[in-house]
Amino acid sequence: MKSYRKELWFNTSRRREYINITHLVEECVRESGVQEGIVLCNAMHITASVFINDDEGGLHSDFEKWLEGLAPEKPYDEYRHNDTGEDNADAHLKRTVMGREAVVAITKGRLDFGPWEEIFYGEFDGKRKKRVLVKIIGE
Repeated sequence: MKSYRKELWFNTSRRREYINITHLVEECVRESGVQEGIVLCNAMHITASVFINDDEGGLHSDFEKWLEGLAPEKPYDEYRHNDTGEDNADAHLKRTVMGREAVVAITKGRLDFGPWEEIFYGEFDGKRKKRVLVKIIGE
């Protein structure tokens, strides 16, 4: 069995962004040489997410509106976590809703997706360097 590990680094220009990382994960699959197996992608920070969905701008706007309705960024004093001097309690909550990781099957050396599925890095407290772990195991 083969094992492959790589870290993908991101430094977003905005506090919240959605970045399609499918092509980067596909590159990792090629580098790994795995033909049959699985790939795990997980955000290594508690204010970021990795998830699978459609790459459609309207949907990304809907994510933003919906998440901001669930956990608005402001007022900062609304959250007990921010009593510590932080201002990112909303980002922790958004990450909890959007999830930590995505797992995708690899079949014949390719990501085995359903229609319209893509892998995204979701940043909820950006403007600083963060990473995503890509771990691939298989034959």
